[in-house]
Amino acid sequence: MAHRERHRSERIGWLRAAVLGANDGIVSTASLVVGVAAADATHHGVLVAGIAGLVAGALSMAAGEYVSVSSQADTEQADLERERRELETDPQAEEDELTHIYLGRGLEPGLARTVARQLTAKGALAAHARDELGLTEELAARPLQAAFASAATFAVGAGVPVLTILVAPVPTLVPVVAGVSLLCLVALGSIAARVGGAPMLVGAARVSLWGMLAMLATAAVGRLFGTAVG
Repeated sequence: MAHRERHRSERIGWLRAAVLGANDGIVSTASLVVGVAAADATHHGVLVAGIAGLVAGALSMAAGEYVSVSSQADTEQADLERERRELETDPQAEEDELTHIYLGRGLEPGLARTVARQLTAKGALAAHARDELGLTEELAARPLQAAFASAATFAVGAGVPVLTILVAPVPTLVPVVAGVSLLCLVALGSIAARVGGAPMLVGAARVSLWGMLAMLATAAVGRLFGTAVG
C-alpha cells in the first residue's frame, strides 16, 4: 500500500483564511464594542453596534477573500493556459525548459533529460505547472472555500464580544469584553500556531498584542468623543 504523508503546507489555504477571519472577528468587533461602550452608550446601543459589526464584518470578509483569491486563481489559470499553448506550439523547447530546471536542482544532464521526457510523456502540463510555475493541487487557489471560511470564522470570532455583552454587567462592560476577547485571542493564536507547526507562545503573543492595541485605541477614541459630546 502506498504511503502518503500529510504536510502542514496542505492546510495553508483554509488555515490562513480561518485564522484571519476569527482574529479579525474578535479584534474588530471587540474594539468596536469597547469604543462604543467607552463613550457611555446604552447597553442596547452597544449590543446593536456589536451585532451590526458582526454582520457587516462577516460579509466584508467573505467578499474580500473571494475577490482576492479569485484574482489569484485567474492568474494561475492564465499561466496554465500559456503553458498549454507553448506545449502545443513548441514542445521541444518546453522539454528543454524542464531539463534546465532539473539540471539546476542537481541532476546529471542525461538523467535530467530522461526525467523531463518521462514526465512530459505522463503529463506535460502537470509537470510544468508543478516544477516551473510552482502550482500544485494542494496549494491551488479556492475562492469559495476561502470566502466561506473567512465569513464563518469571522462570525464565530465576533460572537465572543457580542455574547459577552449579553452577560456582562453594564458598569464593567469595557474591561470584561476586553478581557474575554484577549483570552480568546491568546487561545486562537496558540491553536493556529500549533496547527501550523509554529511556537505556540509566539502565535499567542502576536495576535493578543495587536488586539490589545486596537481595543486601547478605540477605548481612547470612545472616551474622548463621549466626553466631548457629553
